[in-house]
Amino acid sequence: MGCGYMPDAESFGDTGACTLNTIRKSENWDCPNLEALGIFFIDGFKEGETYYLPDKPGTVQGTELKEGLGELYRGAYGRLMERSAGKDTTAGHWEIAGLVTKHRFPVFPEGFPEEIIREFERRTGKRALCNRPYSGTEVIKDFGAEHMRTGDLIVYTSADSVFQIAANESVVSPEELYGYCRIAREILTGEKYGVGRVIARPFTGSSPEDFVRDNAKRHDFSLCPPGDTMLDILKANGFSSIGIGKIRDIFAGKGLDESFTTPTVSNEDGMDKTIGLLKEDFKGLVFVNLVETDSVYGHRRDIDGYAKAVSRFDQRLGELISGMSEDDLVMITADHGCDPGFKGTDHTREYIPFLAYGKRINNNTDIGTRNCFGDIAATILDIFGISNDNIDGDSFKDMIISRGEA
Repeated sequence: MGCGYMPDAESFGDTGACTLNTIRKSENWDCPNLEALGIFFIDGFKEGETYYLPDKPGTVQGTELKEGLGELYRGAYGRLMERSAGKDTTAGHWEIAGLVTKHRFPVFPEGFPEEIIREFERRTGKRALCNRPYSGTEVIKDFGAEHMRTGDLIVYTSADSVFQIAANESVVSPEELYGYCRIAREILTGEKYGVGRVIARPFTGSSPEDFVRDNAKRHDFSLCPPGDTMLDILKANGFSSIGIGKIRDIFAGKGLDESFTTPTVSNEDGMDKTIGLLKEDFKGLVFVNLVETDSVYGHRRDIDGYAKAVSRFDQRLGELISGMSEDDLVMITADHGCDPGFKGTDHTREYIPFLAYGKRINNNTDIGTRNCFGDIAATILDIFGISNDNIDGDSFKDMIISRGEA
């Protein structure tokens, strides 16, 4: 959920994008907790600035706070600029964790080159169907029947750096599909061919009319981060490093405590697991990815669905906040934009919002505009008293937590 196009957005074709502004206009927007934490006080939304909208009844100053949040604007807020050369899931998460990606992951707007497809077919023993950028829902409608008749694999990409393989579960089991993805991951390496993710896309149904993607069994195979992130550093210093949702996939498991880390089937499931961890006794970080705003609504350019999903998250955020202890701290951010009101179906190069809440967080604190997502990682390590010298980013801990309250 981006909050305004970045200065270099023109080179990505994204000038004018602003995910947050687009979904705020929807009648389905109902996010009193995000507003109380100051989401419309971040740079770009203040009066007279580019994305500013006058207050409408029932929002911002007129909102009623969820029980447990406390006084209005009790939190820290701001936005961060991406230094990595991209606007994809992998680069965004890696940078949040303190690892800037200097080179863009390769994309294949004309499909994958002959040498890659031939090697994939040789090693899998399966022919590749499609091999061009395609909508994930449309590709199974157009190629699903041929796949079911022949057993060949549907291979496609998008504007992102991805190699996606779709197969019907009655023809290729999810485990078999994961095996084919591992083969693709071994092939797709290096600066020229090393896509950010290879994605398994199982689907069900018996004909194009009822083919449906099985998102619960989707699995991403990312490149392994080329250096240490805050996850590795936390774990090395004896702190818990827990991933919820796609975090394990995005970091290829590197730096995570596998005993806690778990995938999810939906945003609801992700919030259930996150809120459940409030009852666990641990000291460390829970890194949560909620994907549906991107995969279900953003890429499909569904403004009202996007706003409704964020509003439902806002309700669950109220539950999370109500269950937090004195020492708990929650940070809310994003990895890129995906403006559902913008042209095309791609991610959008935007600033990301940052909100933080906790009993120790200074009230109504504006961190302004930061020049690296990695400032989040540096801040987290600083809060735990760990050196952040090896992280890309600078800590803003002293801005959001008073001295003596660390």
